[in-house]
Amino acid sequence: MTIAFLGLGNMGGPMAANLVKAGEQVTGYDPMPEAVSAARDSGLSLADSPGQAVAAASVVITMLPSGKHVLDCYRSIVPLAKPGTLFVDCSTIEVADARAAAELAVAAGHQAVDAPVSGGVVGASAASLTFMVGGSARAFAAAEPYLRGMGAKLVHCGDSGAGQAAKICNNMILGVSMIAVSEAFALGRKLGLTDQALFDVASRASGACWALTTNCPVPGPVPTSPANRAYEGGFASGLMLKDLRLAQAAADAVGVPTALGRHATELYTEFVAADGPGRDFSAIITTLLENGPA
Repeated sequence: MTIAFLGLGNMGGPMAANLVKAGEQVTGYDPMPEAVSAARDSGLSLADSPGQAVAAASVVITMLPSGKHVLDCYRSIVPLAKPGTLFVDCSTIEVADARAAAELAVAAGHQAVDAPVSGGVVGASAASLTFMVGGSARAFAAAEPYLRGMGAKLVHCGDSGAGQAAKICNNMILGVSMIAVSEAFALGRKLGLTDQALFDVASRASGACWALTTNCPVPGPVPTSPANRAYEGGFASGLMLKDLRLAQAAADAVGVPTALGRHATELYTEFVAADGPGRDFSAIITTLLENGPA
């Protein structure tokens, strides 16, 4: 089968490349020249438009910035897809938008799942992502072989939109925990601890978490973390802020108090306004180190 992969950025590009490595025929599209160049180097065929990519595909995978992008894309490409096409949206968007996109596909006779991911660029490159999937059991079974080509763990969370619900809850945990880890390193330095000493203790004790052991916010202890590259690459702080805002909007809609999630949203709002949206979200530690107690 031919797979159309729409959205070849920091996450989508490596994901599509791993499908090629798994032996799939992948035709990609992205409007950004640098993404197209990287995808070509990874062995993808490139289309001149989303419609061209979708026309010959049996599976369509999207990795796009927002719900509006996904819905606009689906409105454009669903009518062009072959009968019975499987649509897999790996973007992180509002639950309602995920359900609306799936309804567009299903109403046209296709199958659809929302399958947002966790694991960041490191996981996308290593094909070790976790997929949180929403959709029917039949659609999940159809999507499973392709998702396994890009990830290490799949969880069928429920019907359409359930994958997005799991993702925003997960990333609220991640945003809060990164702030906690960053505060601990800032405090540790002031108390005379080296970063390595704190890491060696916390990574093997009750403070262990993904924000520490995989995406450590200080350079040195985890050589693959973005902190070793001046926080370039990785999961952009602007995307973390987007996910935190999605979580808060969902919490407000269902009346769940999330004090830490709300405060994390405020801190990332301030950080992105000052630092910009592009660096890895772990760069928030830089404000703590600059503004901490003397």
